[in-house]
Amino acid sequence: MGSRLLSGRYELLEKIGDGGMAVVYKAKDKLLNRFIAVKILRPEFTKDAAFVENFKMESQAAAGLTHPNVVGVYDVGREGNINYIVMELIEGRTLNDIIRDEAPMDYRKVIDITKQVAAALKVAHKNKIIHRDVKPHNIMVTNEGVVKLADFGIAKAVNDATLSTGSKIIGSVHYFSPEQARGNYVDERSDIYSLGIVMYEMLTGQVPFDGDNPVTVALKHINEEVRPPSELVPGIPPALERAVLKATNKYQTNRYSSAEELIEELDNIEFVTKVVGPSIFNKPSQVVDEDDIDDEDDEYETRGRRKKKEGKKKKPLSDKQKKRRKFVIAGIAAGVVLLGIVFALVSGVFSSTKEAPDFREMTFEEAEELAEKEGFTLKEGEELYDSAVPEGQICKQDPEAGSQARKGSTITVNISKGSKEGMVPNILGITYEDAKDVLAKYGYELGNIKETTSTEPKGVILEQTPTAGSSLDKESKIDVVVSDGKGKEKGVVPSVTGLTLEQAKKAIVSAGFSVGSVKYDESNAYGKGYVMWQQYAANTQLDKGTSIDIEVSKGSPEPPADTDDGEDSE
Repeated sequence: MGSRLLSGRYELLEKIGDGGMAVVYKAKDKLLNRFIAVKILRPEFTKDAAFVENFKMESQAAAGLTHPNVVGVYDVGREGNINYIVMELIEGRTLNDIIRDEAPMDYRKVIDITKQVAAALKVAHKNKIIHRDVKPHNIMVTNEGVVKLADFGIAKAVNDATLSTGSKIIGSVHYFSPEQARGNYVDERSDIYSLGIVMYEMLTGQVPFDGDNPVTVALKHINEEVRPPSELVPGIPPALERAVLKATNKYQTNRYSSAEELIEELDNIEFVTKVVGPSIFNKPSQVVDEDDIDDEDDEYETRGRRKKKEGKKKKPLSDKQKKRRKFVIAGIAAGVVLLGIVFALVSGVFSSTKEAPDFREMTFEEAEELAEKEGFTLKEGEELYDSAVPEGQICKQDPEAGSQARKGSTITVNISKGSKEGMVPNILGITYEDAKDVLAKYGYELGNIKETTSTEPKGVILEQTPTAGSSLDKESKIDVVVSDGKGKEKGVVPSVTGLTLEQAKKAIVSAGFSVGSVKYDESNAYGKGYVMWQQYAANTQLDKGTSIDIEVSKGSPEPPADTDDGEDSE
């Protein structure tokens, strides 16, 4: 990642997460001398006001939540076109990784994790915040087993809760609720539905609804019933299965009314299963056999017989047993003597060896001075990439530090070239010739160049792959799409119906177009001289210079001639 510094304070070290809207880096707070996580909004979204607003909402929502099961937010800022949030660094794994490695998971662990996530939702809902994106990817489990809910990036106040912004669906399709899929009102019970899906996946190793595309999955959330998890993994406690099915009910009114109610239900299930006994649900397949009880009874009887046996008086040793005991004692004594000899030999060998010093994070010159002092010779090996050790310092040695090495022997050390990963710079808007120099400064090269029709000057970069801000190994190539300079500028067609002919002509020319043919026809709806039809609909985008035909009213049609001859008709 290198040593990119944000706001002169946060040193980005390495990428640790990659989401749809942002990239997360491990970083170091230079001011407070602690490791933290920094979430950076992807560059392609910085020009989209809606995405930036969602990003700000995450910081505002999460910063107001203080709870052991919520990832803490420390700071929010902007540097140039980089929008970022500084968060608590979690040493652990995502629940998504745990499910991948352990599912189907033990029901007790599922209850424990669910209760902690529900506790985080309880405090969020109390603060009128709906998470809207509860999924295993946003749930972290620390090395100590503490569960933390992250990413309130699409959270919104309850009284302003809706599914989408414009035409963009908010949430993750495999986990969002039927009301989110339909675009209806979203509340606390929508988060409970998503958590129910997560419970289902922990218990079975798979989500209840899947498909070839997001639309198919969304329709299944709306129309299909959740298959009972016990049909996939037998032996799940019935009460826990009922809790999962209630949390994932299609109708909000049939779900748990709050996260607190779900926690109480899980507490009851936990208590009941403890009373029944852990052995009932502890078999690897989670299938309960009647033999379990018999096995426990047999073990009890065995322990009883053993205690009775131990209570008996010991019989005196026979002559044969006494002789065997003497032989064993003599063998042990001989073994002790042999160990003494071996120890003496080994001591002689190690008297000419010494522990190899630790040269890590030293320069070669510093290490060479220490090696000479300790009685070793230093040799420089090949340079290696190492994100944990700064460039120019020793990152590896052979023999390793602390191992025994013969005095006067040579220790080979490898110098770090720094992190192999770097941050891809933004080269949009400049020519590909200028981009070569920019990429070279960051350790990259220009890759494939494709042209596309655009109004931008020829050679200006319109797209880049990977996008700016992405982590990529140095010496990699960046592909670009450039403008051919042949594109025509677009204009928006004005609305001219209802205007006079002169007003319409003026509006068309002002918008960058030309007036095409002008036709006249009778009309009862439009007065004489007013435009009643235009060739292209208003607000349509067209190449500037395009001609637009219009039709003008000649007024109402003439009434039919009077044919009455004055005679009364019978």
